[in-house]
Amino acid sequence: MSADTDHVVAMENVEVHFDNERMFGLLGSDTVRAVDDVSLTIPENDVVALVGESGCGKTTLGKTAIGVQRPTDGTVRYRGQDIWATKDDQGLLSRNGSADRIAWSEIRRSLQMIHQDPGSSLNSNYTIESALSDPLKKQEPGMSREDRRARIYGLLEYVGMTPPEDYASRYPHQLSGGEQQRVALVRALMMNPDLILADEAISALDVSLRVEMMDLMLELQEQFNTSYLFISHDLANAKYLTEKSDGRIGIMYLGELVEVGPAEEVLRNPKHPYTKVLLWASPDLNDRGELSDPPMRALDVPDPSDPPSGCRFHTRCPEAREVCREDTPELVGDDHRGACFREEDDHPYWNSPPIEDDNEFSLTTR
Repeated sequence: MSADTDHVVAMENVEVHFDNERMFGLLGSDTVRAVDDVSLTIPENDVVALVGESGCGKTTLGKTAIGVQRPTDGTVRYRGQDIWATKDDQGLLSRNGSADRIAWSEIRRSLQMIHQDPGSSLNSNYTIESALSDPLKKQEPGMSREDRRARIYGLLEYVGMTPPEDYASRYPHQLSGGEQQRVALVRALMMNPDLILADEAISALDVSLRVEMMDLMLELQEQFNTSYLFISHDLANAKYLTEKSDGRIGIMYLGELVEVGPAEEVLRNPKHPYTKVLLWASPDLNDRGELSDPPMRALDVPDPSDPPSGCRFHTRCPEAREVCREDTPELVGDDHRGACFREEDDHPYWNSPPIEDDNEFSLTTR
């Protein structure tokens, strides 16, 4: 994968591993492979929704994309420039200067985040105006108080918080969850970012407010030319946001990206058995037909500190064969890619014996 400067962010073979100490370190530690060998690019004005079960690594990957989490291995580039090399060199660059390098402060400004719980991300002792003024003071120290206020009021009004002077004088606890989320969105947009990580940003809202918030995000995308990396465990939310924006859906399982592609193709023609499980669990998106049980052999997620060999989904996959225990599938395809041997007609998978199981039922036939 090339470090194309047309991409806002390009991640190449990214790994993020954590040491998980057991019993206060007395019994040693396990290495949790939160993200394992993931490559993903996010172009200008793009929308990518990462979907998967809790603990699959999607939030860790998102934080890695915006330079909050340092990868254990692999590279993360902002407009072709290595983010972490820039951070490590920022002292040298500030002393010597470099006209052809993007400063670390510029990268951090350009990559913003909206948290899952906006109430906890807003200082309860600050009014909304004070909370929104702080980033402006740091980013544009020469801006007058009157200009800062005008910009804050303008954005609050733009997101439907009118009269803006009333909302600006309130404290976070005086706002509803939806209003707090709008303030969090305004705070991210204050920086004119190129990419916003929205980490379960609408999961705490009522269904009607979720749709309203997603519509607002897409409306603001057109205004500010911002890309979104949207983290969700809800495939229906991912579908709504990505189909309206011609975006992509990425499916994560146990730290790996197992499928990625245009929303309509991923949902109508899933390439990975785990994507089919997520569709089964979303009755609004997929007719379960005759399947009353989930289309997998086991419900329990394997331990991320000791993931299965070969294809990590093989312990739950009803289509798994013996070769799936040994070999790891790679993402194959063009715009729509899936990491499953069943996508390769000439793969040894087809001559490999099925994994024996007492509770067998098939997702597909061949």
